[in-house]
Amino acid sequence: MLAVLGLAAFISFIALGNWQVERRAWKLDLIERVNARVHAQAVSAPLPSEWVSITRDSHEYLHVFLTGHFVQGKDTLVVAATDLGSGYWVMTPFKTERRGTVYINRGYIGQGVSPAAPPTGELRLEGLLRMNEPVGSVLRENQPEQDRWFSRDVLTMADQHGLSVAPYFVDAAKAQPGSPGGNGPVGGLTVIQFHNSHLVYILTWYGLALMVLVAAFLVWREERRRAISPQD
Repeated sequence: MLAVLGLAAFISFIALGNWQVERRAWKLDLIERVNARVHAQAVSAPLPSEWVSITRDSHEYLHVFLTGHFVQGKDTLVVAATDLGSGYWVMTPFKTERRGTVYINRGYIGQGVSPAAPPTGELRLEGLLRMNEPVGSVLRENQPEQDRWFSRDVLTMADQHGLSVAPYFVDAAKAQPGSPGGNGPVGGLTVIQFHNSHLVYILTWYGLALMVLVAAFLVWREERRRAISPQD
């Protein structure tokens, strides 16, 4: 029975280790692809007909551009924690002719600061495509009825303003045409970070498999020693 349990544990640990190897390869490939997207030349944002095919793996952090104008008076503030301190992201809908209406994260403002109005007129904006963030943060749920936001849930924001928008938003680049000075939002603060602990898990599972082998060897050696030892 002990041998059967040991064999089952060994096979399970090896399988888990192999799975983590595959996951690590996938994560490294994803990181490489995202880095390529971020530093690539900006491409046109997806058309409405393409929205259904947008996924995190295929589109997140894609460097895009849009041409259109901001919808005035529709700013939404979302709680933010950045290298500049605690404050808010300023989310503003941006209407285009062919790409639909897309929320733009114009950037960060500090607490107690009223954001400057978005620039008027037709603009060409660049930034990184980000996926919708529904519900809220890990600790707090959004409260749309009180206009309190802890995540960038642009679909619910749009409902509050009676708008139809893309299922993603764009983090504006640091320098944008017509960007206001003073209390204007600070763009270009996107943090591109991936949790990648797969190597630790690989070492853990394979290490446990090795421990099972060592334990099995010690048990076998002890039983063999007893078998060949002189009997009293």
